[in-house]
Amino acid sequence: MTYSTNEMMTVAAARRLKNNAVCFVGIGLPSKAANLARLTSSPDVVLIYESGPIGAKPSVLPLSIGDGELAETADTVVPTGEIFRYWLQGGRIDVGFLGAAQVDRFGNINTTVVGDYHQPKVRLPGAGGAPEIAGSAKSVLIILKQSARSFVDKLDFITSVGHGEGGDSRKRLGLPGAGPVGIITDLCIMEPEAGTHEFVVTSLHPGVTREQVIAATGWAIRFAEQVHTTAEPTEVELRALRDLEACTAVAHGQAPGEA
Repeated sequence: MTYSTNEMMTVAAARRLKNNAVCFVGIGLPSKAANLARLTSSPDVVLIYESGPIGAKPSVLPLSIGDGELAETADTVVPTGEIFRYWLQGGRIDVGFLGAAQVDRFGNINTTVVGDYHQPKVRLPGAGGAPEIAGSAKSVLIILKQSARSFVDKLDFITSVGHGEGGDSRKRLGLPGAGPVGIITDLCIMEPEAGTHEFVVTSLHPGVTREQVIAATGWAIRFAEQVHTTAEPTEVELRALRDLEACTAVAHGQAPGEA
């Protein structure tokens, strides 16, 4: 089956979510990837959303953390404060799955503003629970489309800390957990280099060249000694993803492909 670069990105991200993991899910691309994992490789993953659903199993992708589909399909729903105090700060979240508007070489995230904070070119949705997720989850996965505008040498604003300034910066900040362990894009997969914690390319998606990745990155991106080729989406993965998107489009009154 043929597939798009966005489908490749979603499938590659879904594969990173291990079965039985407890995952704190962000809305948008993270939610799509996490639910695809639940429908394919990780049927027993526990999806938690900021509004309180635990073990959510939505049949369509939620529009927001307040989407009733999450609560209706969850194993239980608890107050938002409990999600953060007991589950996240209590060290019970295996993976935080986040999106971003901008990301830097150390996995720090900006979802606040583009440009000067007081006179921004673009005001973004803001932090939500992302700073706490990035700070306290045992590990973090980041998913976003790659361009020189989103992969920047210096963030306009640090909303959520990844590996700070690199090296042992995260440890010196007193943040628990491993921090970001993977950035999955429509071109490649990046992982933090041991010691420096700078993200380097470890896998290129089929048909993608190093030159494409370099052109779509705002810093001097480096490549691991061994760069793999990401396995293509299987028919099972693509059908599950497309069925999920189709059901979502119908439920939300969208045209096909808008989900």
